[in-house]
Formats: sequence, C-alpha cells, structure tokens
Amino acid sequence: MKAFMDKDFLLKTGAARRLYHEAAAEPIFDYHCHLNPREIAEDRRFPDLAYLWLGENRYGDHYKWRMMRANGVDEKLITGDAEPWDRFLAWAETMPALIGNPLYHWTHLELQRYFDIHEILNRESARAIWEGANKKLQGDPDFSVLGILKKFKVYALGTTDDPADSLEWHQKIRREGKTPAKVLPSFRPDRVLNIEKPDFAAYIAALGKAAGRSIGTVGDLLAALEDRLSFFDSLGCRASDHGLEYLPFRISGKTEEVWERALEDIFTAALKGGIPTVAGAESWKTFILTRLAAGYQRRGWVMQIHLSAIRGVNSRALEKLGADTGYDSIHDHPVSTKLARFLDYLDSSGALPKTILYSLNPKDFYPLATIMGSFQGQSPGKMQLGSAWWFLDHKDGMENQMKLLANVGLLSRFVGMLTDSRSFLSYPRHEYFRRILCNILGDWAEEGEIPSDFGLLGAMVKDISFGNAQRYFETP
Repeated sequence: MKAFMDKDFLLKTGAARRLYHEAAAEPIFDYHCHLNPREIAEDRRFPDLAYLWLGENRYGDHYKWRMMRANGVDEKLITGDAEPWDRFLAWAETMPALIGNPLYHWTHLELQRYFDIHEILNRESARAIWEGANKKLQGDPDFSVLGILKKFKVYALGTTDDPADSLEWHQKIRREGKTPAKVLPSFRPDRVLNIEKPDFAAYIAALGKAAGRSIGTVGDLLAALEDRLSFFDSLGCRASDHGLEYLPFRISGKTEEVWERALEDIFTAALKGGIPTVAGAESWKTFILTRLAAGYQRRGWVMQIHLSAIRGVNSRALEKLGADTGYDSIHDHPVSTKLARFLDYLDSSGALPKTILYSLNPKDFYPLATIMGSFQGQSPGKMQLGSAWWFLDHKDGMENQMKLLANVGLLSRFVGMLTDSRSFLSYPRHEYFRRILCNILGDWAEEGEIPSDFGLLGAMVKDISFGNAQRYFETP
C-alpha cells in the first residue's frame, strides 16, 4: 500500500514519474484568478490559517463553505464573526468527511508545500497544525504575498477587474516594480451586458465617471468602453473574461444600422429604470459582446467565456449573504446553435480574437471542442477548450477534459491550468494538474499507445504546464 500523498502522488507509472520531473520545474502562469491586487501591492501578511482558508466578511473560499454546510457546520463558523480558531477547528472537523473530494487533496497539498506539515488534518491534529502554520505565517518572510509568489515561481497572474475600476493597485505594482510576478488586469464587463439588472443605470453612470465622459446614448457607451479597453491595455491587460449562463445571439434588424437604432430605445429605457424583454436583453448582450470582441481582436487579447453557471439559486441565502457565497450550481442550457452563430459572425467580420471556452457542465465539452475546431487558424491553438473549471477541477474532471481534447483537438497546444481562486494558498492546484497530466501521458506511453519518446513528451508537458500560456497570452 502506498503512503498517503507521497512524492509519487497520482503518478502510477515510471513514465509518469519521469515526465513529472519535467513539469514540476516549470513556472506558473495563473492567467485567470480572483486575487486581490491590493494585497499584492501592499505585500500583505496574513493573520492566521483560518483567514487564508476561509476568508472573512463573506470574502473567501466558497468551495470550502459549501462542504462545511453539507457537514452541518453552523453558518456563524463559515461566514460569520466567530473566533478564527473556532472556524479553523470546524474546517478540521470537516476534513475526514471529505474523502473523495478534491478539497481533501488540496488542503493537504497546501499544508505540505507551504508549511512542510505532513500530518493528516482532523480534530486531533488541528491544534498542532494551527500553531505550526501560524508561526510561519507571522514570522517567515516567505509568507508575505510577494514571498509566496516567489516561492511558487509565479511568472504571471491575471486578476479579474471591472471596466469601471481605477486599477490603482495595478498602477502601484507597475510603478514600484517589486513584484516577482507579472500582475495583469483582466477586463470583466459582465455588468455592461446585464441590461436587465436593476442596478444597470447606476453602473453605467459609474462607468462614465471612470471614463471621464457622460453616457446617454449607445454611441457614448461604445466610446467609453473603447477608452477603458485602451486604459486596461496600457497596464498590461492580455485577456477579457465573461461569465454567462449561455452564449447569447440575437440580431434585431436586417442591417447593423437598424439593429443599433432598435437598441438605442432599449438602452434609453434602461437608463430610466426600464427592464427590457428577454429578446431585447439578448439582442443587447449580442451587440455589446460582438463590439467588445472586435476590440479584443485589435489589441491581441484573449477572450475568455465562462458558460453554464446558474448563480444564487437559494434566494434566502442570497438575500442574507450576497453573491459568491457558495449557492451557485451547474446550468443545463443548450449551447451549440448560438455559440456557433456567434463565432461565425465574428469570424466573418474579421473580429474573432483568440478565445478560451469554458463550461461548468461537462455535457458541453464535445460541442465546444468541435465547434471551436471550425474556427482555428492564424496561430497555434487559437481556439481553446478551457481547463476543467469550478465544480469540475478535480481528478476525474481534469482527466475527462484533457482526454476529450486529445481525441478531437490538439492536447499539445493546450494552455493548461488556472486557479480561478481568491486564495494565495491555491498554487499547489497547478501541481495537482501537472501530476494528472503526466499520469495520463505516462499511462499511454506504458501501454504503447504513444511513443516512449521522452524528448517529445517532456517538451509537451512543459508546454502545457507553462510555455503554451506564455506564448498564447503574448507575455515576454
């Protein structure tokens, strides 16, 4: 019987272990995350392990929060104002129930890689682990934010930023030049698209203030968005991101001019508090998405599209705790027809940027992978099937995504893993991914399904671990 999570964790063959030596040495390009740039700019030190793992004030790891609720933990210990030790102990007591969940692996990987703690976390070991980890957090220089980025060889990370954001912390990071990683803003314009939301008019006013112009017409809005795109670009932005239940595609009018005139009425009404019809909202989203995509393409940015999440499904919890607190689920909306039409529209007008398509629903993977295959060209791996995401970024989900990509596309051009995380302790997820990747290729080599050419395969795992992303996002 193998030891729990030893140096050969997840590596079942000699070929896999040999390949992992190639992957492990590569830097990390965490091109999509939700880290707070202020904490990077200020080189934040964290008070204790409860803060790092569970957050505070409803800002934290909703993966863990969901599992604690499933284990019957009182909400006060999850998102409330309980003492840090009590919150940590509640997580430690949840750990034995997590066998089979990726959080069990991630938690122990973080203890091992950050703190050199190899004990199993449970109620009995909690006090010693708490004290040992907190001692390092409070006294070891490697445990400031910049120390963590250096320790894990983070080459670059992409935060998630609203178009109306001042990006003041990104400016401070660039101005001072102390950060060992490239910290790149990413353009997340969901609130511009969501014309049906009750706060839309207030948001447009805030966007206009950020752009330094009044927004009263669709033309004003497009000009403001162009200003913000250029501002983000000046601070190193290499990607946008869109969170959508499904990819909208509806054009109202036989010509572009007729379409835009129809949208003018919808926009004017929305600025006065009006709520558009479902068809009107979809037409608006289509229009804004296509205009933004053209702006991304001109700048050489990557367009990321995250599909099939249905958010805030528990209305009672949403009202009490707010969004992003662990009450989201997988959507089952059809994706194929409208996605294909959207990509074709952009391609036909020469406005299709490099694109990464993610879905939270694994049923979408084959449609996404085969549709994007019809729009490849111009650069290697222009269209990407995004890494297994959120509810899918576990061992089975990663294996399924990579094997499917290998079957219908080019696994060798895959841009690899991202954390999608709010925690600076999440970097071992890249190790987890690399071990799974190497185990897949190692199995194929051992079974004679691919050549045991370790020059070829070693270069491939290095590319998927880092090199492909570096080239794809065009960061020197």
